[in-house]
Amino acid sequence: MKYSRFGDKFTRHSGISQLMDDFAHTLTGDQPVKMLGGGNPGLIPEAVERYRDAMADIVNDSAAFAQAFSNYDTPQGRFSFIDALVDLLNEEFNWGVTRRNIMLTNGSQNAFFFLFNLLAGPSSDGGLRKILLPLTPEYVGYADLAVDDDFFESEKPIIDVLDDRTFKYRVDFNALPDDPQIAAICVSRPTNPTGNVLSDEEVAHLDDIARARGIPLIVDNAYGAPFPNIINSAVKPTWNDNTVMCMSLSKLGLPALRTGIVIANETIIDAMSSLNAVVNLSPGGLGASLMTQMVRDRSILTLSEHVIQPFYARKAAHAQACFNEVMDGIEAYCHVPEGAIFLWFWFPGLPVPVGELYERLKKRGVLVVPGHYFFPGIDDPDWPHPRECIRVSYAPDDRDVEAGIRIIGEEVHRAWQEG
Repeated sequence: MKYSRFGDKFTRHSGISQLMDDFAHTLTGDQPVKMLGGGNPGLIPEAVERYRDAMADIVNDSAAFAQAFSNYDTPQGRFSFIDALVDLLNEEFNWGVTRRNIMLTNGSQNAFFFLFNLLAGPSSDGGLRKILLPLTPEYVGYADLAVDDDFFESEKPIIDVLDDRTFKYRVDFNALPDDPQIAAICVSRPTNPTGNVLSDEEVAHLDDIARARGIPLIVDNAYGAPFPNIINSAVKPTWNDNTVMCMSLSKLGLPALRTGIVIANETIIDAMSSLNAVVNLSPGGLGASLMTQMVRDRSILTLSEHVIQPFYARKAAHAQACFNEVMDGIEAYCHVPEGAIFLWFWFPGLPVPVGELYERLKKRGVLVVPGHYFFPGIDDPDWPHPRECIRVSYAPDDRDVEAGIRIIGEEVHRAWQEG
């Protein structure tokens, strides 16, 4: 089959396609696999029961059922849910948003495809507008979203080695390029894959840079506050008319509903809504229907703060303790788990590339994600760091996580023994 340039771009191998293929094979295969590579949230019984009750309320109310399933929403999304979000965000954070500042998409991935290609790419003056990632590693799903290649301007992090086998990435503000072709700055907070959380001061500094250049700051808040609040740092979510805040219902435990939330100025929301109309007619409304009442009565906040956040904080501590135990005797570090649902392991000087480590682990029934996929826009063969890291999800069952980390430890020790 001969494809267009668009077809060639989106059918070639990518990190995100490998991740989702491995996830699919795990679900359909006969061999038991410890799925530590996917982004699926953990199963939290109390949260599942709350969503089940909300669905039962819809099913048992004929008018609510008809409203949820029988009509297209607007290209901007379901207004009842959007209006409830407006009230919550203004009451909790005094953001001053209106209905015209919020729209829904079919998941965050859909939102970033629209955003990146709306803002960046070939320009009318013959240049190539780019997205600046000021701190890598960054989310694997960004890497292949652009219609055109050479889409990202990315920077290496400052690496601070800390106590207790931990380290932390920081933005190197002195290295950020002042390039007129940069169309937007994008960060995730907390960061997938590392669990890094930018401080309020770092976010404010990035916002100042973006405003000075007349470009938006995009904040991927899929794991952050106020929901699902998978974050262990005392930080304040901020928004202004130069910020594009992207949120999601997925990490609440509802990934199958594919509900993304974009909060931005009216110009961007209007443009994104036009894209929604052309590509999707309208976003799916089931997630919005299911969660509207929980947003209205603020139970989405109490669930996030008192159930979801403690669940992941406990699991992160357990997984990190396992890592410290099995890595005894070799140089290995874990990024400080400040948020999200992953641990990021760094093995300085690892004798084999992490791609080979990935294959060894897969043969033993453990799936992780090799670190080199998380550095879009970084192409430095003399910098070994991307080939020394892996991402590990701690969202699955504790027994699988512990067993998987033990196998990782065995394979890393083996790599050093074999040299």
